[in-house]
Amino acid sequence: MHVTLVHVRIKPDAVAAFIEACRRNHEGSTAEPGNRRFDILQDANDATHFVLYEAYVDEDAAKAHKQTAHYAGWRDTVADMMASPREGQPFVGLFPSA
Repeated sequence: MHVTLVHVRIKPDAVAAFIEACRRNHEGSTAEPGNRRFDILQDANDATHFVLYEAYVDEDAAKAHKQTAHYAGWRDTVADMMASPREGQPFVGLFPSA
């Protein structure tokens, strides 16, 4: 399983709009055939820090996600909301197995 943790820091005045954009991206992403999880997490101690937990069956499925309309819409919508560039950390998912 191919997993990416994406850390995103948002400008304080954009939190609500960011959450809504993530909801739409989450709905599209979880409908992708190679998707296993697509969680949106908000830091309990810093409302402007989010982690997107993206799990796909393999790297090809993760790459296909980047070609979807819902991802492009999210990327373009949130670009000006970010306080700093997002940072993705790749992981190999061990359990559950894909």
